[in-house]
Amino acid sequence: MNKRIIPLLLAGSGLLAACDAQQQASAPAVPVVNKADAVAEVNGQYISKSALANLESEIAERSQGQTFPKDKLVEELVQRELLVQEALKKQLDKSPEIVEKLEQAKRSLLAQAALQDYLKTKPITDEEMKAEYDKNVGGANSMEYKASHILVKTKEEAEKLIQQLDKGANFKELAKKNSTDPAGAEGGDLGWFVPTQMVPPFSDAVVALENGKYTKTPIETQFGWHVILREDARAQAVPPLEAVKEQLVPFLQRQRIQTMLETLRSQAKVEILLPKEAPQAEPAPALEPPAADASPEQAAPPADTSAPAEAQPAETKPAEPAADAAKPAEAEPAMPAEADAAAPQPADAGEAKQ
Repeated sequence: MNKRIIPLLLAGSGLLAACDAQQQASAPAVPVVNKADAVAEVNGQYISKSALANLESEIAERSQGQTFPKDKLVEELVQRELLVQEALKKQLDKSPEIVEKLEQAKRSLLAQAALQDYLKTKPITDEEMKAEYDKNVGGANSMEYKASHILVKTKEEAEKLIQQLDKGANFKELAKKNSTDPAGAEGGDLGWFVPTQMVPPFSDAVVALENGKYTKTPIETQFGWHVILREDARAQAVPPLEAVKEQLVPFLQRQRIQTMLETLRSQAKVEILLPKEAPQAEPAPALEPPAADASPEQAAPPADTSAPAEAQPAETKPAEPAADAAKPAEAEPAMPAEADAAAPQPADAGEAKQ
């Protein structure tokens, strides 16, 4: 027997063993396994071929298609069954702690099943993928811009700077002397970026300008007041829709499920019984201004030319936004061998300088 499996089993599938115990304890709900449909027999209990197929599928998914010898997988299932039988013999399935954990696992699995069923009945359409592609990959993001800016605290300060520019003042020198943004030390240079890397008022102003022109009226954002100089623009290569569909689908699934959860919450009667905690200082949200001296490009999520960064689905394939509760804790299948699989990271669409 391959003893290497045992510590992996104990470390990675404690909850699965508990789930197996629940199934054994609820015998009427468990399909009868015939010897012809079994891969092993343990003390009179058959382990089904479907259990082996499920384990193979789970491991292949976690390890990006890597496979393992069937004999090792069967041995894994045998050891699980031995532990389940031992737990039942000691009536551990009747202890309050285990009963509570089994109920939590059941509710988590049911929540996950609800998500999967929702995505199955409401698949992502080609029209939705095209719209998301145009919004986050193609469309306005097919152009990138080079610009500089001067950031000041008041509209009056910005207006005075525009007056100086009208009289022939050097933009970069004014930025070095007056801008409160860190980029001011570089003459306000922001480098190349795509519109979605900037907050909308800023990016809209840049797109509307001509090369070599500056804004004749101050632009207000949550950072303050800007005078913007558009220096250049160029088309950038973007991947075709077909190349990023697999990344767009999970991203749209996350949005769809989030809408589903918000709808369910609005229709439900929910009362939070925990006492309210004393208010604490909130960290800056990812899509809000991070700091008073931050550049405008930091206020918006970076644009991806490949696909939205959040497009990676959960291991069960349907994406799980705000659905941590729908994923059983510690319910990873036991792995006969380690197989870490890092999610691919899409390349940055533009360069944002401070």
